[in-house]
Amino acid sequence: MSTTTQLGELTGEYVLDPARTTIGFVARHTMATRVRGRFGEFEGGAYLDGGDPSKSRVRLAVQARSIRTGDRRRDDHLCGAFLKVDDHPALTFASTGVEQTGGAAFEVTGDLAIRGVTKPVTVDFELTGVEDDQRGALRVRFQGGVTIDRNDWGVNWNAATRVMVGPKVLLEFDVTMIRQP
Repeated sequence: MSTTTQLGELTGEYVLDPARTTIGFVARHTMATRVRGRFGEFEGGAYLDGGDPSKSRVRLAVQARSIRTGDRRRDDHLCGAFLKVDDHPALTFASTGVEQTGGAAFEVTGDLAIRGVTKPVTVDFELTGVEDDQRGALRVRFQGGVTIDRNDWGVNWNAATRVMVGPKVLLEFDVTMIRQP
């Protein structure tokens, strides 16, 4: 998918395919090890305008309680002390702009809300696949990521965690969306 004509064929409304989408993160703990995790519950969609990508828009809502790192105690601690899921059950993203930066490369700028704090971020995405599924629906796949400073959103527990847990968190997206009829 490297030409405007091919991208133009993708125009339409899409919903996330949760069975084929992964939303994850990587953070450093004690500055030596990396902790990887993912979120299991989310919803979202997009309007893609292949003829004019700047008219595209994206929305995403991730259930914070669905965080999984492979350690239930850590997950519970992240939900309570770091993400405060009882007060802020969802992490959300709503695009404010889309720019095509290459044939299949895009920058999606938008508002990321975590723990009641909203900040602008720009996520780099690449269109990595397009196919018709067995039911005839068009599926598109994007991969992307952005590194944020968790402290900008107040994702911190106490003074010790400022030292023990690195401030930079890589958010990773492997997204499959299905065009709606």
